[in-house]
Amino acid sequence: MVTIVGSGCDPADLSSGAERALRSGARVILRTGTGAAAEGVRALGIPFETLDELYGKSRNFDTLNKKLAAAVLAAAKEGDVVYCVDGSVCDDVSAQLVLKKCRGAKVFAGVSKADAAFAAAGVPAVSRTALSAYALEGAHPSLPLCVYDVDCDLVAGDVKLSLCALFGDEAEAFFVRGGKAKKIRLFEADRQGTYDASCAVVIGEIPLLKKTRFDYNDLVSVLRLLRAPDGCPWDRAQTHESIRANMIEEAYELVDAVDSKDDLKILEEAGDVLMQAAFHSVLAEERGAFSPEDVLSAVCEKLIFRHSHIFGKDKAEGEAGALSVWEKNKREEKGQKTASDTVRDVPAAFPAAMRAQKAAKRAAKFGYDFKDAADAAKKVEEELSELLDAVREGDKAHIGEEAGDLLFSAVNVARLAGADAEMSLKESTEKFIRRFCRTEQLILADGKKMEELDEAALWKYYEEAKRRDG
Repeated sequence: MVTIVGSGCDPADLSSGAERALRSGARVILRTGTGAAAEGVRALGIPFETLDELYGKSRNFDTLNKKLAAAVLAAAKEGDVVYCVDGSVCDDVSAQLVLKKCRGAKVFAGVSKADAAFAAAGVPAVSRTALSAYALEGAHPSLPLCVYDVDCDLVAGDVKLSLCALFGDEAEAFFVRGGKAKKIRLFEADRQGTYDASCAVVIGEIPLLKKTRFDYNDLVSVLRLLRAPDGCPWDRAQTHESIRANMIEEAYELVDAVDSKDDLKILEEAGDVLMQAAFHSVLAEERGAFSPEDVLSAVCEKLIFRHSHIFGKDKAEGEAGALSVWEKNKREEKGQKTASDTVRDVPAAFPAAMRAQKAAKRAAKFGYDFKDAADAAKKVEEELSELLDAVREGDKAHIGEEAGDLLFSAVNVARLAGADAEMSLKESTEKFIRRFCRTEQLILADGKKMEELDEAALWKYYEEAKRRDG
């Protein structure tokens, strides 16, 4: 029989039931001979043993807990055992490991380290998060928050870095030791001198306008406030349709920031794109269509489903294999059963060159393609001839049609040559603008005006600008 006792955070925290279990004559094992657990048991005057020796034999926290649990389980094979841990049984990972193996174990929960720390700090904690300092890495806790087991300066340093990243260096907090709380700023969490198993860092709720670090929920909250009856008149007037162009503009600005390789611009523009997506989520929430949480759930489900070579049974070799699995899963997800379904699904809002390239690329997956760039180039010659015929006819509608065919053919040549047509055209346009401006500079430097020169003179200056441009 295994009994697990949470001995609380003070010798007086032992419940009468726990005391009876400790006096039952069963073998008493303490996780550690220091702290409240040892003091409370020692005061009963009963024999006990500790597992302190395992601390020095463990590489990390996970290994220690596994060894602690194994020692208790091994002892339980020989007879009844009472295992005592600090705080609550729920606080202790080794106790949870024992419970997984001993479904019939009896538990006296005890006062949790988090509850004691919240009480000492005077922080209301009806809906709270509590984590051991050893389990904080990778966590995304919400406030109010207690991080307990801050038992040395190295752990305190890790806690400070994690919490400052989430809530800001200057966030108000409490450092709790031995049941007493001291108000600090988060950056001071590793400057408290003495640390032991009773130490914890507690953070209460932070009002929105006092925050210096925000998460996605804060972004949604801001947008909801702006859309409220007493919110911003402009934001309240917006619809999906009215801010449609904003998303396109912000996406282009993010791409421009990426091209500039400016991290600060990328940071800013990525935030603007995220804000636009959140705005659409809030608008949809207001009319009961879906919520911001639905959006996040959907994109996570999509990523997991489409990466079945990571999260499922599919296999993929290299980048090409991974993309093939992604495309297969995407077609299945969207219910695309025919080639037409796939090609028709290319968004109509894409820029023309991008959409042409995407449509042709999807068609190529079903064998509808040229052999190579040289083969595609023959189509360019054919379409150019047809465009010139249309020009001679003077039919504007026919000219427009043939001009489109020529451009589509040119996109195919670029695609088969390994170029991104959209990016290539963008870069060529930038190059033309740069050379045009240099051409005008050269003309002005000679005391002339561009509009006064004939074609031959203009091209001469342009060639010089091109030479200087490299």
